[in-house]
Amino acid sequence: MVDQAAKLRERLKGIQQSSHAKTMAIVSGKGGVGKSNFALNFSISLADKGKKVLLFDLDVGMGNIDILLGKNAKYSIFNLLENKMSIYDIIEVGPNSLSYIAGGSGHNHIFFLDDDKLTYFLEQLELIMTEYDYILFDMGAGITRETIHYILAVDECILVTTPEPTAMTDAYSMVKQVLHHQSVPFHLIMNRATNQKQGMEMMNRMANVAKRFLQHDLHPLGIIPDDTSVTSAVIAQQPFILHNRQSKASSAVTTIASQYVGESVKNQDNVGFLSKLKRLLTER
Repeated sequence: MVDQAAKLRERLKGIQQSSHAKTMAIVSGKGGVGKSNFALNFSISLADKGKKVLLFDLDVGMGNIDILLGKNAKYSIFNLLENKMSIYDIIEVGPNSLSYIAGGSGHNHIFFLDDDKLTYFLEQLELIMTEYDYILFDMGAGITRETIHYILAVDECILVTTPEPTAMTDAYSMVKQVLHHQSVPFHLIMNRATNQKQGMEMMNRMANVAKRFLQHDLHPLGIIPDDTSVTSAVIAQQPFILHNRQSKASSAVTTIASQYVGESVKNQDNVGFLSKLKRLLTER
């Protein structure tokens, strides 16, 4: 294993990195909290503000971004790795010129890459890093030994949860596991709140617990109210922000995106996502 890692590092020396897009991992402690739906609608809202956005579905084998869009993606990340397709050929175009890469279904071995595929994957990622303002990775629910590398490499994480006790507990567990490896900036989204007061109370409760027991700040990003129009949009296979722009959920996501763009600064340092991901993957 040591020899393989050394050889891989040597092969990756040629992959250089300059300024790059701001990278985010959209994560959740458990499934069913609306993580992918938030990732999609948040991405569309960012694109609506003139930002170049790529949404990368890394919930491989269980990907549903294309389903939420009512699309049948021709290619997925599986084709990039198995057929050595160019990353440009698997990028689909969605609403507001949003770019997205489907996770596909029935394939779950992307994270177990041999040296050749890993090198190719990183080379392809490098091609697009300077072409977008934001690259969002929609991760699978929870955390695994394989996906942790991608979460640790991004500039920041957006944690999606709901006020449900089990969702809050699993979200806290997710943060704890990530911080066990290294400190990562976390933003918090409270989804499906009954009202603003409940959402704020639950958000503050979780932030206080993380601060007290993990000595880490969870930065509140926004509250999305429970809204039947979201269910209607999912059934219609349309992003809810386009299905009904006047809905409470749409207004909330638009506000969240505006706030995020106002506070966000494009990452310009040279020790960014690719550099960290290379190191983490070659040390696994």
